[in-house]
Amino acid sequence: MRTADKEGKMKKILMIAGDFAEDYEVMVPYQALSVCGFAVDVVCPDKKAGETIKTAIHDFLGDQTYVEMPGHRFALNKDFEAVRCADYDGLYLTGGRAPEYLRLDARVIEIVRTFMVHNLPVAAICHGIQILTAADVLDGRRLTAYPAVAPEIVLAGGTYIEAAADEAVTDGNLVTSPAWPGNTAILKAFIAKFGA
Repeated sequence: MRTADKEGKMKKILMIAGDFAEDYEVMVPYQALSVCGFAVDVVCPDKKAGETIKTAIHDFLGDQTYVEMPGHRFALNKDFEAVRCADYDGLYLTGGRAPEYLRLDARVIEIVRTFMVHNLPVAAICHGIQILTAADVLDGRRLTAYPAVAPEIVLAGGTYIEAAADEAVTDGNLVTSPAWPGNTAILKAFIAKFGA
């Protein structure tokens, strides 16, 4: 597996998360990408390295929609203000409730557009796709998401692909999955974008 460039420098992934991101959609990709030899910086607007975000666990318990339960605290390892897109080889957008407000941050939108315009690997899971719709980068793209986000994908000019929760959809540099059961599929497809 090659997770370094020709000079032996580790490939770097920028992960954007926030309070009430889905626990498994932060913890699992962070740990898996790190185990695979990637350097992963996890950031959140208005927070610094060492500060934490509260994650949430979303599950179906017989109601018409999911319930939200407290997850873990996740320690960020990079100041959001210090992010320079040129330092990274790929972008990972976490899901949960955080994308609702993360997509309102102009710098988050600028970061997403930069990665998409430069055709760098981008992964987005569950509601993380809401950040992509707000960034207006989905025209003509095929992707999946949590089903409640499907109308936003269509309004943003994308084609929503219905996929099982444990599947991923790849379209060029973009890899998406509907929910945390798709962690294995989205991570395999995302890592493959780096030739690993």
